[in-house]
Amino acid sequence: QLRMKFSNASNVEIIEGDILAIDFHSLFGPKPGASRPGLVHKPEPAHVVGNIPYYITSDILLRIFEFRQYFSTIVIMVQREVADRITARPGGSNYGLLSATAQLYANVEKLFTLQPGAFSPPPKVQSTVIRLTIAAKLANLDVAEDGFVEFLKLSFGQKRKTLWNNLKSRYEPDVLRAALQKTGVKPTVRAEALSLEKTAALFRALTTVNPGS
Repeated sequence: QLRMKFSNASNVEIIEGDILAIDFHSLFGPKPGASRPGLVHKPEPAHVVGNIPYYITSDILLRIFEFRQYFSTIVIMVQREVADRITARPGGSNYGLLSATAQLYANVEKLFTLQPGAFSPPPKVQSTVIRLTIAAKLANLDVAEDGFVEFLKLSFGQKRKTLWNNLKSRYEPDVLRAALQKTGVKPTVRAEALSLEKTAALFRALTTVNPGS
């Protein structure tokens, strides 16, 4: 239907593919023969707009974040509960790994919610349209991306456990205790209570702290 609708549009190119597998470098990168010595290829950031399969929401977002240099905004419809998690703030019960990861790479906001009656046939869940605006936050946090993302996964490893219990499998007790004290984080708190800034401070402290000092 899309090919038929835009068959006469010279400024529309329809590319059919799996967003979880498509080669974004080939799609947005310099075309063969187009590169010139001394010139930096900087494509216009793309906008993602779609009604996606709800069960791969996290997979789609993580892949877009991986290639975020090619994107500026993401406007998608997701299940309402997932929207609540993505936009949750630290300290709330919905704040978790998905919230922290999304907010590490983007500014997130809810736009509006659709009731089941807006669809035919009506689904059993409510849907919310959200917007994520890609933002360069890693530089401000002063952390290495790969290490910090793994640290977030470890911190939220078991949501009901305290930070101490989630982190003690990776760090020696003296190092962990010193880092927590240095950053003013109580061992009894859970990861959901910390902002990204405070979590990043703890991560930095764990890589530099000397428990004997």
